[in-house]
Amino acid sequence: MKVYDNHFNLNEWFIIFGLCVGLLAIIFLPKRFSKKTSIVFFTCGIFTGLFFDHSLSVQPVSYYDVNDNSSYQMMDFLSYIAYGPISYLFYYFYDRLQKIPTPTYILLCSLFSTGLEWLSVQAEVFHYNHGYTLYYSFPIYLIVQSCWLVLYVRFCKDGARSRVNIQN
Repeated sequence: MKVYDNHFNLNEWFIIFGLCVGLLAIIFLPKRFSKKTSIVFFTCGIFTGLFFDHSLSVQPVSYYDVNDNSSYQMMDFLSYIAYGPISYLFYYFYDRLQKIPTPTYILLCSLFSTGLEWLSVQAEVFHYNHGYTLYYSFPIYLIVQSCWLVLYVRFCKDGARSRVNIQN
């Protein structure tokens, strides 16, 4: 097991701050979705984070470690919860900003997500191993966010139809 740190410091504060900012944004933004749909959009971020972190950060590949050491900790759980507001806000702004073409929106959000990951690396939330770099994450964000929009079309058919009509 690799140990990077034994103290409650920047990486933990970064996760707590990000989670609080995301939750406050969700609370104070005008509601756009039903409770059920909001929960699905929130949960898909948590699931996606768990899926990729447990696919890419465990043996035999172990391309990165999360937080203070390579084993699972309570703060790792909070970092997965912090993906929830990010995914909810992704859907929220897609629904809200209907004049931006979908490919442009996905590209901008993938760049933003890559920037958030870069900040997370600077705060020592992620520790890359075996040659993994930030550049590998960008196409993952493109694919994930494209798939998220398939989910959007499934749960928000009226919004999706109006968005398609605006683009054509």
